[in-house]
Amino acid sequence: MAAEPHEHTRTYFLGILARELELRGMSVTLRRSPPALRVSDPEAAMFNETLDCVPLAEGWFYRWSWGDLVERVEDPAKAADRILRVFGG
Repeated sequence: MAAEPHEHTRTYFLGILARELELRGMSVTLRRSPPALRVSDPEAAMFNETLDCVPLAEGWFYRWSWGDLVERVEDPAKAADRILRVFGG
């Protein structure tokens, strides 16, 4: 069965965020179906988080597992910085 078009878009945006987080020293795993990004700090492995992204009327946004929005997908560097702040970095 072929993936839905939104799944391809989610995977694309999450891949960009994954790169930004890797550049900041985070450990990431991109799950393709359903698209999600598992993020952990290699120095504090007990804390990890799963993020996804969603289309809203205002555009696409990265989203925490608990449903709050992180940042627009057009600014993955800002999203990565916000994620690091939550991780305590």
